[in-house]
Amino acid sequence: MVSSLSDSAKVDSATARRTALAKVPHGKIVSEELEQENGRLVYSFDIKGSAPGIEEVQVDAHDGSVVSIEHESPAQEAKEAQQDQKQQ
Repeated sequence: MVSSLSDSAKVDSATARRTALAKVPHGKIVSEELEQENGRLVYSFDIKGSAPGIEEVQVDAHDGSVVSIEHESPAQEAKEAQQDQKQQ
């Protein structure tokens, strides 16, 4: 399924990665995925910055614009990881 999503992307992952990192100074990407969210194809990056928790930055895979930036506290991050494991 990922290959079909990546075939649909007009922006490559390296470009999206640079865009996301520009939003979190001194950040380091800890995970990334290409996914369909709210009817939109996005690269979703979890970026560890200097503050506790992570910043989730979503970049539109068609035009390279930043769709959203959300901070996840360590507690929210743990809850999301737990939910992801249940889905697998």
